[in-house]
Amino acid sequence: MQLVIVESPAKAKTIEKYLGKDYRVLASYGHVRDLPARDGSVDPDAGFSMEWETYADKGKQLKAIADEAKKADRLILATDPDREGEAISWHVQEVLRNKKALPKEVERVTFNAITKPAILEAMKAPRELDTDLIDAYRARRALDYLVGFTLSPVLWRKLPGAKSAGRVQSVALRLIVEREREIEGFKAQEYWSVTAEMEQDGTPFQARLVKYKGDRLDRLSIGDQGTALAAKKAVEEGRFSVASVETKPATRNPPPPFTTSTLQQEAARKLGFSASHTMRIAQGLYEDGAITYMRTDGVQMDGGAIQEARKAIATRYDGSYVPDKPRQYQTKAKNAQEAHEAIRPTDFSKDKAGSGDHGRLYDLIWKRALASQMASARMERTTIDLEDGTGQHGLRATGQVVLFPGYLALYEEGRDDPVGRSGQQADADADEDSRRLPRMSAGDAPAKKAVNAEQHFTQPPPRFSEASLVKRLEELGIGRPSTYASIIQVLKDRAYVRVEKNRFFAEESGRLLTAFLERFFQKYVSYDFTAELEEELDDVSGGRAEWKEVLEEFWRDFKPRTAEVMEQKPSDITAALDEFLAPYLFPQKADGSDPRLCPNCGNGRLSLRGGRFGAFIACSNYPECKFTRRFAQPGGAEGEDSGPEVLGNDPDTGLPVERKSGRFGPYIQLGEGKEAPRASIPKDIELDLEWALKLLKLPRTIGNHPETGSPITASIGRYGPYLAHEGKYARLQSTAEVFETGMNAAVVKLAEAASGAGRPARGAAREPLKILGKHPRTEAEIKLMDGRYGAYVTDGETNATLPKSIDKDQLTLEEAAQLIDARAAAGPAKGKGKKKAAPKKKAAPKKAAAKK
Repeated sequence: MQLVIVESPAKAKTIEKYLGKDYRVLASYGHVRDLPARDGSVDPDAGFSMEWETYADKGKQLKAIADEAKKADRLILATDPDREGEAISWHVQEVLRNKKALPKEVERVTFNAITKPAILEAMKAPRELDTDLIDAYRARRALDYLVGFTLSPVLWRKLPGAKSAGRVQSVALRLIVEREREIEGFKAQEYWSVTAEMEQDGTPFQARLVKYKGDRLDRLSIGDQGTALAAKKAVEEGRFSVASVETKPATRNPPPPFTTSTLQQEAARKLGFSASHTMRIAQGLYEDGAITYMRTDGVQMDGGAIQEARKAIATRYDGSYVPDKPRQYQTKAKNAQEAHEAIRPTDFSKDKAGSGDHGRLYDLIWKRALASQMASARMERTTIDLEDGTGQHGLRATGQVVLFPGYLALYEEGRDDPVGRSGQQADADADEDSRRLPRMSAGDAPAKKAVNAEQHFTQPPPRFSEASLVKRLEELGIGRPSTYASIIQVLKDRAYVRVEKNRFFAEESGRLLTAFLERFFQKYVSYDFTAELEEELDDVSGGRAEWKEVLEEFWRDFKPRTAEVMEQKPSDITAALDEFLAPYLFPQKADGSDPRLCPNCGNGRLSLRGGRFGAFIACSNYPECKFTRRFAQPGGAEGEDSGPEVLGNDPDTGLPVERKSGRFGPYIQLGEGKEAPRASIPKDIELDLEWALKLLKLPRTIGNHPETGSPITASIGRYGPYLAHEGKYARLQSTAEVFETGMNAAVVKLAEAASGAGRPARGAAREPLKILGKHPRTEAEIKLMDGRYGAYVTDGETNATLPKSIDKDQLTLEEAAQLIDARAAAGPAKGKGKKKAAPKKKAAPKKAAAKK
């Protein structure tokens, strides 16, 4: 018997079907062990020795693999054909060696597609494990561990509120933060455009003013309304005729098939997928045998696949859409490595595969791969220049005609926002280029219908989308195809960034962390250093460098630097950050006044302070002046906090009610002093004196419970509005309910909360949120359910909780099946499946033997 190890159960089942009865195929369910999250897992003083630990939930599966390995004559490691796949195979081999279950014959096979021909062909060409790839994996893993476990303690002690920092994630975060700074520092510039609506032989077209008073104009030349109106008048009064017509042929070549990064970019642009979602769907398509391996830098396709694509093009269109020679592509990615075949369909005759998100992503991959072998598009670009009788003023009209669509008949690549220009302006330029123009020749005088002068403003560079961030990381040579999705996900999970309308916004904690790293670890968040380190790791993959030497060189400088920062006082760190962030926190004021002057007391100086819950701005006259401002609220005309706002006086005490801003946000306060009543301001109200007085009097006593006689109160806590009674709570939906809920409603809500907030009683049937369909491998019906701890999927026997990274509304059948398979392989949840043994009855005490 021959034992084959792959990563996933779906892959295992398919491959076992192709190989036949002599083979047993088992899944490792991904990585089986890792460096434990504790100090000392990597020991630089012992030659960077690494202590690996088996995942707790992989014990059952590894036992099954070991049991089969003991009976096997040959072990075939058939994990994915990249560095991570090589590492998984190595880990499985080491675990079996430690268990003394390793067969004498161990071989490694790789394949780029899960199809029968690809699998059988791979089995004919086994090899040994690639030690260079394994060394590169160990080097990366050790580097990430050393950075995380050396830098994180520094952050915890010197930068309150910071969670952790990563070698590559911190550089990606810096990109997002720097873009935020560019946007904040951007000053819009006014400019005007003058256009004429014209007509020739019944065909309307638009011409733009490009010459005024003999001077050539660029887009920003007309900067004020007066000049624009004068130019408009000159165009209205002038009689324009065609001075020249220039027609040029143009060709557009198709883009290459997808690599990992270009797939993530295009799926984000066209389908709205996150990078992690794209990779999950692509993994499913790969395991189903629909596409080739999806983690690659390569842009070339196999020769046989190219011939299949050319045949499919000829069948779908005609011979004119097939170029004379097959197209060959070369990667432009910096530091391209792991150059497997590009991502493509395994069968070009299939234009559909899967449903839902799987179907949409497959359609994108199929069209891109097929288009890459199609003929170029041929266009004709026309430029018409018109001049008035004086020759002082000129108009220009441009247009484009598609003579032959070529690959554009099937696919057109999406595009990102141009940096520094508005999307609206970019769209206007694209529309101008694609317009059809009437036939004209020199001397023609088209009719002038109207002249328009429009005001515009230059736009700041756009915030990064997932597509543009991945593209920028790739351009800089930072990260690798298999890491982009996880890099972005870590930034989201740690709340260093937030995503709004598919754009990244830097959060307060992300900005502060980036400032700290730029100030004290500048070298290690520089783009060049990170890219050079990636090159060194690629040299290890290629056998051109020794992995321990790369680690030694990094550690030699990094360790002393962290020790040096650790020795500094927190106050010194804060002072350095205060100076470093001054342009952001205290920007120059238009009136020239001191931006650090306290707006509350009028003579104190504002500066950055560190607190238990993070950084904030405070006055130097503390405790006499208690003015504070959140770190994320910069000074300046718009962001400046003008100090306390008096809402009015309390009619009972006569004390002033003030709205203030503190390190945790806005709040209200009655009177002065440490004991002064305070209350946070909820987001669902429009604050006025009446609301402020209500909030300051919380908690509100509704009355005594009719059964217990104990009071029921309503208030607002850390998690929102709630009811309380004898240590038990019930959630309210809004701030208004705190003041409007009566006794009857309060009793009902508390009773519902005590019985499970209206959830079905234990054992009662729940209604599924959605029926996803039959499990592709077991045929059991999979349902999406709402549980006490969040959404989960079930096939009737196994329940699997949805990870935070998966949106239940976008969950696919294959994703649900994989979650259930992984949960089943992990065995019963801790504490489940084991019944408590009945307590043993105590034996009756023996009677003392009678004395003889």
